[in-house]
Order: sequence, then C-alpha cells, then structure tokens
Amino acid sequence: MKFTRNEALESIQNTDFWDIAIIGGGATGLGIAVDAASRGYRTLLVEKYDFAKGTSSKSTKLVHGGVRYLANGDIKLVLSALKERGLLFKNAPHVSFVQSFVIPSYSTFNKLKFLIGLKLYDWMAGKLRIGKSTLLNKYEVTSKLPKIKTKGLVGGVQYYDGQFDDARLAINLGQTAVSHGATLLNYAEVNSITKDATGKTNGLSLIDTLSGATFTIQAKSVINATGVFVDDILKLDTPTHKDIVRPSQGAHIVIDKKFLGNEDALMIPETSDGRVLFGVPWHDKVLLGTTDTPLHAHQIEPRPLNEEIDFILKTANDYLENAPTEKDVLSVFAGLRPLAAPTDGDSESTKEISRDHKLIKSTSQLITITGGKWTTYRKMAEETVDLAIKTANLSPVACKTHNLPIHGYSLDKKPGHWQVYGSDIEPLMKLASESPALGEKLHPMYEFLAAEVVWACRYEMIAKVEDFLARRVRFLLLDAKASLEVAPKVALLMAQEMGKNEAWIAKEIEDYTTLVKNYTL
Repeated sequence: MKFTRNEALESIQNTDFWDIAIIGGGATGLGIAVDAASRGYRTLLVEKYDFAKGTSSKSTKLVHGGVRYLANGDIKLVLSALKERGLLFKNAPHVSFVQSFVIPSYSTFNKLKFLIGLKLYDWMAGKLRIGKSTLLNKYEVTSKLPKIKTKGLVGGVQYYDGQFDDARLAINLGQTAVSHGATLLNYAEVNSITKDATGKTNGLSLIDTLSGATFTIQAKSVINATGVFVDDILKLDTPTHKDIVRPSQGAHIVIDKKFLGNEDALMIPETSDGRVLFGVPWHDKVLLGTTDTPLHAHQIEPRPLNEEIDFILKTANDYLENAPTEKDVLSVFAGLRPLAAPTDGDSESTKEISRDHKLIKSTSQLITITGGKWTTYRKMAEETVDLAIKTANLSPVACKTHNLPIHGYSLDKKPGHWQVYGSDIEPLMKLASESPALGEKLHPMYEFLAAEVVWACRYEMIAKVEDFLARRVRFLLLDAKASLEVAPKVALLMAQEMGKNEAWIAKEIEDYTTLVKNYTL
C-alpha cells in the first residue's frame, strides 16, 4: 500500500472533485477519513503539519471511559467512552492494551468509595469489560507498587483500563483510510475556504508547504477537524467569527521505570488541583501526568510551564518513596485539549452531542467538530460523517467502523516497541535483514533500528526528522537528549532514501535541535 506524499499529490492533481474534504490530521480528522472512505465517499484529508503533530500525539496514552467523568455524574459520556474503548481493543489490538491500575488509599472510607465507583465502572462496560475491580490490602498494594509510601496506607483498589500508543494509532488510521481509497497529505496548509454564488462552501485552497505548490479543490462537504485550531479555520469561513474553543494544557513528564516499580500503573484520584494524576508504564518508561491549565492562546508546540512540572513532581513525592526530581526527567511534553465553549446563535445550527464534544454546521454549511478525546474518536467521526451526508445530500451509506480492522491489526504479541507495528513487523524485519547497516541500532541504549527510518520513508509518509523521532517511533518523548544524539544518523538515512542534499540534512538537524529544547528541563 502506498502511503506517500508523491502518491497523495498525484491524486489531488488528478481528482476533479471530492465528496468530503477534511481539514486536520489529528485523531478526529483521521477517524473521519476512515469513516468516510470506508463508506465509499471520495475523501481527502489535509494536515498543516504532520499527522498527530499536536494534541493527538501528546495524550496520557490512555483509552478509558473516564473515571473522573463518572465522579462528576456524566453517565452518558462514560457509557459511550467505555463502548468505544471496547471497539478499539477489538479493531486495533496491536496498539491498544489492557493496563492494571492501583489506587492507594490512606483512608478506609475512601477505599470503599473508590471500590463502589469502580464496580459501577465495570458494570457500565457490560460485555466489553476488560477486567474486574478488586479491593487490595496494604501488602497487595505494596507488592504491586513497591515504591508507594506506606505510612498511613490502609490498602487500595485495583481496576483495569486501556492504554495505547496515540501517534502510532494515528498513522494506522491514516493507512486504513488510504487502503479504502482516501487521499491524505501532510504539510498542506489550507489558506481559504471557497464558496459558490449562494455562499455555500464548495471547496478549499491549500499550499504544499514543502514545495510551495498550490491547489484549489472542489468538495461537496468540507469538515473542520483542527482541534485547538478550529477557530482559525472558522475565521476563514466567517472573518467576524468569535472563538468557540478555550485550550487547556495538560503536561506530562517521562522518567525511568524504577521510580514506580512493576507493570501496574498508579492512579491518584484527587490531587490538589482537582485533576486525576497517573503514573503509567509506557514503552519501558513511566509517564507522569497530567495537569489542567487553562490558556488564552494556542500553539502547535506548547511547552510545559514550570509550575506544571513542579506540581507533578510534588504530587509524585507525596505518594512515592525516593520520588523523581528534575534531574531524573527524561522528557517533558504538553498537549492542548480543545475545550468546547458554549456557542451563540441558532440552536439548530449547533448540535451538542455531549459536554465533551460538539458538532457545528455554519451558515455556509462548513462542518466543524470540536472537543472530544481520543477514546471517542470513532463515534465522533461517525456522527460527523452522518451530518456531512445530510448537509451535502450525499447518497446515504451506513457507518462501517464498528467492526473495521485498523491497519496493522494483529493478535500476535511482540516484545518491546515492535508490538505497535502489528502485521507490518514481518516485512519490516525482512527489510532490516537486507543489509548490516539497516539492522544496526540507532542508539546503543534503545532498540530502534536504521531500517525503521527507511520503512517510515517508504510507508509512513515522513517528511522531517521530527516526524520519525517524535511520532513514528516515540524516541523524543521517551528520552529527548538521547533522541538528539541520533538525529544526524536519521537525517542521513532519510536524505539517502528521499534524495535530499547536505543542506537539507543540516537544516533538519538544526530544526530538531531547536525542537528538543521544548522537551527538556
């Protein structure tokens, strides 16, 4: 299967019109592309940066119903998310995993309160339940979380939720969409929304930011799925548009797994800022987060605030013996959650699906989807395509994604990060065996191979060193400084594969060096 920029550009040049054009290549946009293409609609998706460059690669890596939403009484949202969690486990088992969580308790009342809530959580998952919540005594808690503070500890609760690799799932969704006939292009910036004589949206203009080439495409329906950037696109449609999204930043730190202990994750349900804090084993490291910091502006590369890092480290210190300090942090990263604010105007033009995401149809018939979270990406996509069908008078076709295997689908379990390649692992390993150079490790401390760079060039649409080190493999998030050490080698491999010159290599190394500063303390 061809998943390359050249193929995408050729398709754009040779297609007169599209049924659905999607702006935004994060979780929501990619989900919409899979849904639309699998129903048979001519589908185009364009992304200004790389796929999942923003929030969609910077989550807490959890596929969950939302224990905290349950505490807030949002039963409908939790039920929907638990169902979607089950469908993701069924359709993409190679990138999603069952994870055991332990809530340590320092009060018998809290221990029972959490157990009751989590038993309800289990029950709500129905036949898609992935584990059974149980009470733990003090000894069982310490055996599962060897680094937990024991003073005042009375026991805890164990429950099960989902974990996944967000950026890998994003790429797999893109590959799935292409396999169903969609065209996807990264590094393509939309600079105008085009309209017919009656003021209805009928296409868009875009620029390939890598070559400077411009394109105007016609589409029956245009969908704005740009996360925290939806207001920017809405202003292309209506210059007087008032913002409907207020971003909230979630910061994370990555540390060595020795600070947590075993395979179980730590869940702290009530921190000082009211946010749930997780300590989750991920790719042989531990991820600590997240915060909840309202912001007034949005950017593609947000940096965790000093107070967010301090908060995470302080909270970890409250619960863990020999807790990590700043010098132990391997990487830091932040994602911006697009919180959907109330909208003005005709209630019929805005469909509030839940407090978590919204579908909006503008007067021009531009469709905008905002809010939401990774776990519910499939459901959000289904409802967005349903609205596009209605709005653009497309021939109705039922949604097919309830039982649609995602690219890479495999039930085989592989060690380490090889698991996320799923069914691609065999051809990837064949590539690695073609020469000693391809079988070499990029870094002596990590298992990433040179062959993975070549593979990503050929089959995973990378255009920049960052695309590979941050999202095709997760080296930047796992150990930012170590990833910088291999950037020159990655740039050289990419240049050889893509026909780039020395100047390109130098620029890529310079750009990546600048980027890494955002991920280190």
